[in-house]
Amino acid sequence: MTTRKVLISDPLAEAGVNLLREAGLEAAVRPGLSPAALIAAIPEYDALIIRSGTRVTAEVIAAAKKLKVIARAGVGVDNIDIAAATQAGIIVANAPTGNVVAAAEHAIALIFALARNIAEAHRSMRAGEWNRKAFMGVEIRNKTLGLVGLGRVAGHVCRRAVGLDMNVLAYDPYVTADYAGKIGAELTDLDDLLANSDFISLHLPLNDATKHLINAETLAKMKPGARLINTSRGGVISEADLLAALDAGPLAGAALDVFEQEPLPADSPLRQHPNIILTPHIGGSTTEAQHQVALDAASQVIESLNDRPARYAINAPLIPSSDIEFISPFIGLVEKMARFLQQFQPMQVERVELTVYGPLAEYDTKILQAAALRGLLAEVVEERVNVVNADFIAHRRGIIVSEYRQRHHYERYENMVTLTMRSGEQEAIVKGSVLHGAPYIVAVADRWVEFQPEGHYLVSWHRDKPGVIGNLGMLLGRNDINIAFMHVGRLTPRGVAIIVIKTDEIIPDALLPEINAMLGEDFKARTITL
Repeated sequence: MTTRKVLISDPLAEAGVNLLREAGLEAAVRPGLSPAALIAAIPEYDALIIRSGTRVTAEVIAAAKKLKVIARAGVGVDNIDIAAATQAGIIVANAPTGNVVAAAEHAIALIFALARNIAEAHRSMRAGEWNRKAFMGVEIRNKTLGLVGLGRVAGHVCRRAVGLDMNVLAYDPYVTADYAGKIGAELTDLDDLLANSDFISLHLPLNDATKHLINAETLAKMKPGARLINTSRGGVISEADLLAALDAGPLAGAALDVFEQEPLPADSPLRQHPNIILTPHIGGSTTEAQHQVALDAASQVIESLNDRPARYAINAPLIPSSDIEFISPFIGLVEKMARFLQQFQPMQVERVELTVYGPLAEYDTKILQAAALRGLLAEVVEERVNVVNADFIAHRRGIIVSEYRQRHHYERYENMVTLTMRSGEQEAIVKGSVLHGAPYIVAVADRWVEFQPEGHYLVSWHRDKPGVIGNLGMLLGRNDINIAFMHVGRLTPRGVAIIVIKTDEIIPDALLPEINAMLGEDFKARTITL
């Protein structure tokens, strides 16, 4: 049998190279290849291991005739054309856990540095001074640490903080109170956390929902004398608002490892502020972390080349060719159904239930569970959720996933999927089907509506009575918002109905109070984008 070959095009810890060779693979370490040299070399390799230096473009993938797996020894994969790799049937995997401990320890180190003015005291000593009174600190024992986001890194920070006799509050809409309690945190809302935390540590992915989450408004809600730590993503803080809050006085200090622009410009005012500690994005930079990500990347190459699933595969799994035509439309449908529920009825999700009806129940629908979790969690977790890691991610966040099969068809649809999210006594249900090859949401709870989940929507419960629909239409018209279509689902005349309005433009949040006033009875409209 021909020895399979692995190209390592960036520096990699020796432990990873040795693991590959021990598995009988031929590992070629060739860092610093130019784009042209990489394209020329890649056709003879079965696997590619990279870090941040190599760009795996569509041209590289097109030239990779034998390539089965690309492994990134680290978290970020923005230097890989994942769409091209997926289309070519190439597994893309990263190593998201290897530097978790390093990042958590760095957050703890920054907490100590802020509490004891270590950086400023160090600079003073370097300048030949001896000024003990200028650097009076605070103890962290019995102080409250607020964790915004409770993923992998934050979980490690929490355990260490508890060991240091800190009280821990956590805000994360996508973990359960039971999970938070098990690691020593009390789950709360964001405003409560900001008002009661002495130290606030951010552990968030950067997306539309989290960009500038820490801004003038949220900074003003922080406890006087609080200290802010960010080792996650720079864009979650408005740096201009942070500087203003530090100058105004209530915020005692900040420690930043990540920035909106990296490298941080030499003339950035962050560099000059006496109450800010800066480190150059080194949260994961430890010898042990680099050793571990090398092992993680190498082990996934070995698994993939032996036709076993890579634990941290981040692109869509391959579907058997015999099933792909039938099941593919349901994958996108279920993901959209989850995104719909996430926006229409937000809750602290504890259970996700998937029920499939009709001939669809004869197929392996585990990938639909993964699609539901991807739709629910894609905006709040750093890794991509797919069939390889969905169970692991759900378990880690305390979410129970269940699947049920009904081989008979359901009422008017031959194949149908019901997705239910539960939190205590609260539940949200949506139903979907594939009609003429296209995905449709066909019911919300027990009200039948039928629309393709694509675009901008206004959705709400309302009392079915004359004037509601007309008034809504006139309000949107006055604001130059064009209605593409409107559906109403109801059980009885003049009962509680659901209205689904698709618009060509996004409805601004400023209109929602007026819309809600029209609906009455404490009904609340939601704007949804799918």
